[in-house]
Amino acid sequence: MRHSGLTQFLTVAKGIIDKGPVALIMAEDEVEVDTTLRHHLTAGFPTVLLLAPPEITLHPRIENAVHRMDHDVHAEGALVAAVNALSDAVPDVWLFYCYNAEYLFHPFCETRNVQEMLAFHTEERREAMLAYVIDLYAGDLNRFPNAVSLHDAHLDKSGYYALGRPDALNQNHPKERQLDFFGGLRWRFEEHISPQRRKIDRICLFKTRRGLTLRTDFTLSDEEMNTYACPWHNNITTALVSFRTAKALRSNPGSRFDIHDFRWRNSTAFEWHSQQLMDLGLMEPGQWF
Repeated sequence: MRHSGLTQFLTVAKGIIDKGPVALIMAEDEVEVDTTLRHHLTAGFPTVLLLAPPEITLHPRIENAVHRMDHDVHAEGALVAAVNALSDAVPDVWLFYCYNAEYLFHPFCETRNVQEMLAFHTEERREAMLAYVIDLYAGDLNRFPNAVSLHDAHLDKSGYYALGRPDALNQNHPKERQLDFFGGLRWRFEEHISPQRRKIDRICLFKTRRGLTLRTDFTLSDEEMNTYACPWHNNITTALVSFRTAKALRSNPGSRFDIHDFRWRNSTAFEWHSQQLMDLGLMEPGQWF
């Protein structure tokens, strides 16, 4: 279904989204838009929203399965602003957001859908879920110059690390149960990445609430919702496997001609399976079995 824009959609959003969960996907270009939408429809989101320029075309079956809105996706902070507007308009639903060529994985997603996972997470009295954005890249940039290939996708199997997140109110101690995570292409090619964009953690699944704000670093204004676990045990975390950084490094003139291969000794083929991500320590099942 096509809507004239986000403003118009928000006037009817509550009736369309109902109890959720809802996935909001922003297409910055034409790369793998159909597969991104299909992946999240298959994951179990009953409502999938697409913000995209009008020139992007979709497969008819996908077009009929999603709610599409024409949007200025290149405006400063476009996705963050859209998430905040939707959170205010439709409170108390689980909201997921991402860009095109990004794919959400959660523990055991091959046999359990996202609604089942969120029902369990809600029972654990959690209102947000941490995701690690794991960079994907094509193994052969001669064949795939934009670094995107679902069939030749690779990821880094090591090189990830975390630092305590500074607390502006208490400079002697980092924030409790919050860490800044780094790794992947943003770490290996950090000379091409601005410091504020090097983190790979993102709160991309959360319970909407009026007045709750998603910030430009993909954290929320409620600090408890930025924690990776509750005080008493570990919680589920997810992985958002993403070609977005690889695409940017290959399209930006300042980095394109410096990078001839993203592979290194710690690259491995991505198997498109949650078990691989758990085995590599890139997401956590918590108490969910």
